[in-house]
Amino acid sequence: MSDKKDLTQGSVPKKLVQLALPMMLGIMSMVAFNLIDTFYVGQLGKRELAALSFTFPVIMVIFSFIQGLGIGATALIAKSIGQKNRDKAARETTDSVALTLLITGFFVIIGLFTLEPTFQLLGADDDTAPLVQEYMRIWYFALFFVSVPFVGNSAIRATGDARTPAFIMLFAVIVNAILDPILIFGYLGAPALGLQGAAIATAISRGMTMILSFYILIKREKLVTFITPSREVLAGCWKSILYIALPSGLARLVVPIATAIITGILASYGDYAVAAFGVGSRIEFLASSILFALAASIGPFVGQNFGSGNLDRVKEALRVSIRFAIAWGLFTWVVLALFAQPIASVFNDNADVIETVQWYLWIVPAGFGLQGVLSVINSHLNTIGKPLQASMIIVIQMLVLGIPAIFIGKEWAGIQGIFAALAITYVLGGAISLGANQQMMKKLKASTPE
Repeated sequence: MSDKKDLTQGSVPKKLVQLALPMMLGIMSMVAFNLIDTFYVGQLGKRELAALSFTFPVIMVIFSFIQGLGIGATALIAKSIGQKNRDKAARETTDSVALTLLITGFFVIIGLFTLEPTFQLLGADDDTAPLVQEYMRIWYFALFFVSVPFVGNSAIRATGDARTPAFIMLFAVIVNAILDPILIFGYLGAPALGLQGAAIATAISRGMTMILSFYILIKREKLVTFITPSREVLAGCWKSILYIALPSGLARLVVPIATAIITGILASYGDYAVAAFGVGSRIEFLASSILFALAASIGPFVGQNFGSGNLDRVKEALRVSIRFAIAWGLFTWVVLALFAQPIASVFNDNADVIETVQWYLWIVPAGFGLQGVLSVINSHLNTIGKPLQASMIIVIQMLVLGIPAIFIGKEWAGIQGIFAALAITYVLGGAISLGANQQMMKKLKASTPE
């Protein structure tokens, strides 16, 4: 392993920056991919755009579990690389991909057989349902091309290389941006396939990323083995991944559930409140993307150093990351509060929407820093094999504390009370995660021989 990719030596802040910046590019690439699809499909008409919107909840549920698999794979592979056991890392990478294929196949079969009732349950009417089904029939088969490179890229990141996965994702965005108009509208002699064209563009672009990921894993990283494992070895690896993946995947569903509840509460005030929440949430995502990237960087960094027994470097990484998260949160709160009005005006010209977005930007960013702390610690706990504790923090934050606080906030001060409750939820979640992490690090130190 080159010194650049070896996360067990060198400056801790520098290594975290080397990981976080490319990961931020990768996150932005994923956002751009969805925005491009939405832009072109929106030109087909309201029905097609509505049909695409109906697919998001299903895709979100499936992708939550795929992300869980990626987190589990990163934790295992990074530890083995930290232990300088490349053969074990290759075995774990190969078995992770095999497990991903198996679980993806399960989702595809269930999804295809439940297409009609699923989207009827979600509220698709007789005009929209056929469009949803024609898109999802292709998307379900494309799911193999989405899930496998996601886990493959997680394995590449576990080696300490965050750049290659980021460029692979950027490549997918570029290919999708080229193919979308060609296949949707029938340019350059291609048939105009409408919504199906968007699904096919996704399949082709993701398929190409799968080829790239496998090429890197096989040729450069030597992290794919063609030796058939014993049943015990395979079962052991799958059990270790699922131990992290299942609670992590389920915990990731808590946030969209909570978001749906908040949206429903805000809907009682009118469309302007829902629109403002949507704008505020998008601004929040952009402002916090560096914190998401930092949290994602913790996985490979902690994995390698935990595997090699460098607990002091793990502590330093957490200390640096937590301080940065709090500082960045305070910085973005000040900037968004000062420029709330012009920022809100960029997204909408309705006076009620602008005013409500301003309230969002004055109040909610107060909790951004500690929400970033929670993300960092959550990633750390998953990596050191404490996924249940990591998941429980999110469940307690959003469902036990957050939802009741939002109902109380609504009664107390209306929309502003809801936003205040959301900020308080972020702060409390970060505080709980800090306490949990402190206890966990004490236990690790006590169990580690001097």
